[in-house]
Amino acid sequence: MNVNDIRIQFPVLGSKAYGKPLVYLDNAATSQRPLPVIEEQARLAKTANANIHRAVHYLADKATDAFESARDYVKEYLNAASREEIVFTSGTTASINLVAFSFGEAFVGEGDEIIVSCAEHHSNIVPWQMLCQRKKAHLKVLDIQENGCLQVENLEKLISQRTKIVAITHISNVLGIVNPVQEIIRICHNHGVPVLVDGAQGIVHSHVDVQSLDCDFYAFSGHKVFAATGTGVLYGKKKWLNAMPPYMGGGEMIETVRFSGTTYAPLPAKFEAGTQNFNVIPTLIPALSFHRACLENMEILDYQKNIREYVYDRLLEDKRITLFGQPESLQDKIPLFSFSVEGVHHEDLALILDKMGIATRSGQMCAEPLMDRLGVTGLLRVSFTWYNTLEEAEYLINSLYRAIEMLS
Repeated sequence: MNVNDIRIQFPVLGSKAYGKPLVYLDNAATSQRPLPVIEEQARLAKTANANIHRAVHYLADKATDAFESARDYVKEYLNAASREEIVFTSGTTASINLVAFSFGEAFVGEGDEIIVSCAEHHSNIVPWQMLCQRKKAHLKVLDIQENGCLQVENLEKLISQRTKIVAITHISNVLGIVNPVQEIIRICHNHGVPVLVDGAQGIVHSHVDVQSLDCDFYAFSGHKVFAATGTGVLYGKKKWLNAMPPYMGGGEMIETVRFSGTTYAPLPAKFEAGTQNFNVIPTLIPALSFHRACLENMEILDYQKNIREYVYDRLLEDKRITLFGQPESLQDKIPLFSFSVEGVHHEDLALILDKMGIATRSGQMCAEPLMDRLGVTGLLRVSFTWYNTLEEAEYLINSLYRAIEMLS
């Protein structure tokens, strides 16, 4: 399998934008979907559109089997200890909010502390702020070095006897730096502190083994890793999930309901209230299967490394461009690049590149505190994945240079 074999599985990549071949470089926001995912979603809508778990009729059985098969697949993909540790949500945001509320209800009180980093997505900041406001707890922040890497050496200084949880991103959606989450987890566990990992980018660019990482929670979205939108996963160690109260009440998450009181269903149903997104959750199977095939293909991996090195070097050689996220080793960076251009607004650049057929992302990228730390109001981001080509990378750089000249 090579990049051309991959591209033919993505119908949208053959389309044009303003009469030019589409070059899609906004993969960190959402990835495109391959034919197996599109076809599975359509198949389920056509042949298994029935509410899961509840009825005993044929269509309900088919829908339930597809939904629960996805749980088994994700459990195996993440190497979770049991299928009960896999909770389906609508995405990373919903997964983190679930933990922030339910873990907070069970374990966080007035004067307690929660630690995040300044490189977090808003989805891994705001839910913890809301928890702190509700519980009168305190949010503490782990800073970054000037090159964008976390100041892991300062983590132990931040941890105290009041620290209840640390929430950290696996890979920054702005800096593209792979954080040393295993070391962070080890440090936290030495102090008896659990760790939630925001894996929205991590699931895309690394082999995730939750038992090897020993993380307490791992959250990710399917739409960033080739599945349909509305597909989210929360992995949680059973000991924590069992100790946490439900996030929402409703159908399916109950065992018995009386006006005198309600008892709750066992895991994972306790955290899956209401009608689940049963036509799209099963698309995680073809999506993750496709992704695993790419992760295990040395030719594809080497090709991606070539793209990463080419774009990285070309951005650094132009003194008008400031690239954010420069770890000591390029092995610690994914093919995601956020940068500013002297005297040029990031949104103007994005608009011109769009007219050239190139889809990028401009703005704060849901990371306003990080923008403040970097001293910018926004950046331009390009992010590559398996179906992007070196020719597209070259076209990006040439088009970027043209756009800069037009705006300077």
